[in-house]
Amino acid sequence: MEVREATPDEHAEAGRVTAEAYREFVGPGDEDWERYLRRIADVAERADQTTIMVAVEDGRVLGSLTLELDGRVRDEGEEGQRPLEPEEAHIRMLGVDPAARSRGVARALRGVSVAGARAAGKTFMTLNTTHRMKAAQAMYERLGYERAEDIVFPDGFVLLGYSKKLSFRG
Repeated sequence: MEVREATPDEHAEAGRVTAEAYREFVGPGDEDWERYLRRIADVAERADQTTIMVAVEDGRVLGSLTLELDGRVRDEGEEGQRPLEPEEAHIRMLGVDPAARSRGVARALRGVSVAGARAAGKTFMTLNTTHRMKAAQAMYERLGYERAEDIVFPDGFVLLGYSKKLSFRG
């Protein structure tokens, strides 16, 4: 398995695989999640503002991750980027093809993103997940992420916050 920055010709497949990874969290008629899946799938739209990492094996995209180093991609309908703290990097939209799970793909993507954050001089990594994503919560906690401030939307939807200091040891 090779983990690296995505090439433009991999954007569509990275988006498809990542959206498929999130599909299990969509309930019947849940238009907000359906809209989010379409957003996740549009890797090309955010690639000029972020770093898109992919895990590839035998030419097949197994998963992807969006790494924000300079600013947070705005939510639907917003313009530009939201700021990050100068020392902060942020992981978004980490998804692994359901057929490739339990092979270390997510851990490898996260590891490469940490290396990229360190190279950019960042000292801590943040991310969000949801209550529905129990496996993600467990993985981040195993990897030493600590709970941080949650984001609560006006409709009551909660994004659970996580943060981790980045060591600069090899």
